Amino acid sequence: MSSKISHFFLVSLVLFFFCFLEKSFAIERTLEERHHLVQISSLLPSTSCSSSTKGTKTKASLEVLHKHGPCSQVNNGKAKIIPAHSDILDHDKERVNYIHSKLLSSIKNNNLEGLDSKSKSIKSRKSANLPAKSGSLIGSGNYFVVLGLGTPKKDLSLIFDTGSDLTWTQCQPCVGSCYKQQDEIYDPTKSTSYYNITCTSSDCTQLSSATGNDPRCAKVSNACVYGIQYGDQSFSVGYFSRERLIVNPTDAIDSFLFGCGQDNEGLFGGSAGLLGLGRHPISFVQQTSQKYQKTFSYCLPSTSSGVGHLTFGASDNKYVKYTSFSTVSRSNSFYGLDIAGISVGGTKLPISSSIFSSGGAIIDSGTVITRLPPTAYASLRDSFKKGMTKYPVAPAVSILDTCYDLSGYKIVSIPKISFFLGGGVTVEIAAPGILYVASLKQACLAFAPNGDDSDITIFGNVQQRTLEVVYDVGGGKIGFGPNGCK
Repeated sequence: MSSKISHFFLVSLVLFFFCFLEKSFAIERTLEERHHLVQISSLLPSTSCSSSTKGTKTKASLEVLHKHGPCSQVNNGKAKIIPAHSDILDHDKERVNYIHSKLLSSIKNNNLEGLDSKSKSIKSRKSANLPAKSGSLIGSGNYFVVLGLGTPKKDLSLIFDTGSDLTWTQCQPCVGSCYKQQDEIYDPTKSTSYYNITCTSSDCTQLSSATGNDPRCAKVSNACVYGIQYGDQSFSVGYFSRERLIVNPTDAIDSFLFGCGQDNEGLFGGSAGLLGLGRHPISFVQQTSQKYQKTFSYCLPSTSSGVGHLTFGASDNKYVKYTSFSTVSRSNSFYGLDIAGISVGGTKLPISSSIFSSGGAIIDSGTVITRLPPTAYASLRDSFKKGMTKYPVAPAVSILDTCYDLSGYKIVSIPKISFFLGGGVTVEIAAPGILYVASLKQACLAFAPNGDDSDITIFGNVQQRTLEVVYDVGGGKIGFGPNGCK
C-alpha cells in the first residue's frame, strides 16, 4: 500500500512539474509577444561606422546615412559637432509647428523681382512669425544620400525629404552667400550639360505651387529665379535650371529640374542641399516617373552609426504590406496615412478612430519624433508606463516627458507598440523606434503630443527605423515591412 502511495505521489509530482514548466514557457512566450527584449547597447550608436549594416543593394539603390553619425562625410564623423539632443528636438518642434501651419493655411505669394530682390525679401521675413512662412522645414534629425550632378559628375551629399519638392544645391559663385559644406560647391560653368530655365518657360511657373513663392526674373540673363524659405528661417535663392543628375554608374536623368542656389543660409548640417521626394511635378519622384514608375523605398538604420538605403523603383521585399494613401494631404507635398488605432504591449488602446481622422495623418522623413493627438498620446504614455514600472524614471528631454534611467541594465524589456492602418495593415514599431536614447540615463518614449486633437498626426523618422517603407505613388499606396535594414 505504501509503495502505491509513493508511486502515485511521484507521478503527481512529475505531472505538476511538467504543468509548471509548460505554464512558464507560455508566460515567456506571452512576454515575447508583448515586449521587446533588447540589449541596451544596441540602442546606442557605435563610435565607428557599422558598414555591415548596409541595406539591400540593387541597381538604383543609394546608401542612407545619418548626417550626425560616424558614417557621415559631411561631418567627418567628428563627435564635437553633433548637436545636443535638446537642440535636435527643439528644431524638430519647429518643423512640426510649420507643417501644421502649412496644412491649415493657404500660402500667399509675394511680389519679388530678380535674384537680389528675392534674397532681400526672404531675408527680411526672418523676423516674421513661423506660421506665416512658406516652404518647408529641414529638421535636424535628417538622413542624406550621395548623388552625382553635371558633366563631368560632381558628387553631392543631399538631405532627402518626403515633405519637400524642390531639389537644390549650392552653386558657385555664391553671389549672396553659401554656408559651409563638406563637398566642393558645384560650379555650373564647369559642366557641359547645365542650362538655366528662362522666365517665360512653363517650367518656371511651376515654382509657385512647389515653393510657395512666385518665381522672378533675372533682368540681364532672363533666367528664372526661385526662392524657398524653410520654417527655421533657413532659405535658398538661385536659378531654376536643368542638369544631368546621376543616381549611379548606370542610371542618369538628363535635363533634371533643380535649384542652383546662389544665396543659401541656414542649418543644413554640412550637406550640399536637398533632394525633394514630395508629390509635386518638379519633385524627383515625378521627374523620374518613366524610369522608376513613381516608386521608391527606404530603410532608416537603427542608430546614427548604421547604414540604410534609398531605392528607386519597385521593391522586392515580399513582407511589405500596403495601405492606401489617405486623401487628407492630396493637395500638397505630404503623403497621407489612415491611422485607425494603436496597441501597447499587445493590447489595443481605447482610442476612438475619430481622434485620428479628425486631424488626419501624414508620414514624414524629416520629422524626428511622431506627434499624436493629445488624447491618443496620453493613453499610449499611460499604458507604456505600466509596462516600464521596474525601471527608474529620469528627467524629461525637451518634448519627451516619459524617460527612464537604464544605466544599470544590460537587457531591458520594452512594451511593443503597433499602429493599425487602413485596409487592416498592422505596423509593428521596431525596438529602436520606441525609445529615443539621449544617454543610458535618459531613454525616453519617442512620441510626443500635438497641441490639440485637431492637429495633424505626423509619423516621424524615429518610428520608421529598420522598417522597409515603400512609396508606390503611382499606385496610390504605401507599404511597410520589417527588417529592411539593421
